[in-house]
Amino acid sequence: MINYIWSFLILIGLVIGSINGNIVSMSDSILASSKEAIELCILMFGVVGLWSGIMNVAVSLGIITKLQSLLSPFLSFLFPNLKSTKAREYISTNITANILGLGWASTPSGLKAMEELQKENPFPDTASNEMCSFLILNISSLQLIPISIIAYRSQYGSVHPANIILPGIIATCCSTLTAIIYIKWKDRHT
Repeated sequence: MINYIWSFLILIGLVIGSINGNIVSMSDSILASSKEAIELCILMFGVVGLWSGIMNVAVSLGIITKLQSLLSPFLSFLFPNLKSTKAREYISTNITANILGLGWASTPSGLKAMEELQKENPFPDTASNEMCSFLILNISSLQLIPISIIAYRSQYGSVHPANIILPGIIATCCSTLTAIIYIKWKDRHT
């Protein structure tokens, strides 16, 4: 459905631009935007490669395992009915990657966590409380270093692209705290 909406909007824009005589500026804008998109993709590939490599080094050195053990009491608090150790491992890896600002690296572990949680789900057509709690926690996205935002700010010429770190920490702490309160409130009412 969204493809149809975007196609319709693009088509309407082209028609209106043609009627108004702005076809040249539209084509210039399309080419400039395409060039900018490619440059941003190349920058993001570098950032993703760097941080994925750092994540692999952290896994090899056992840092991720240590962080996972530190998260264990937190996970027991949030997911009191979670029995699967595989799901717990994937959830803690996902949370660790998010805390480190590696949203890209957290996606595979998040998908694996959902698969493991689905195996425990007694009602396969409905998301379990653990699945909903994990999704809410994941959406809140606690990050200490917002790598992607820093990269975007750098790409677009920010003089101090890392100035977003403190406001980012405050915002993600607030969103994660709100998510935890909501999760525990909903657990109380189910």
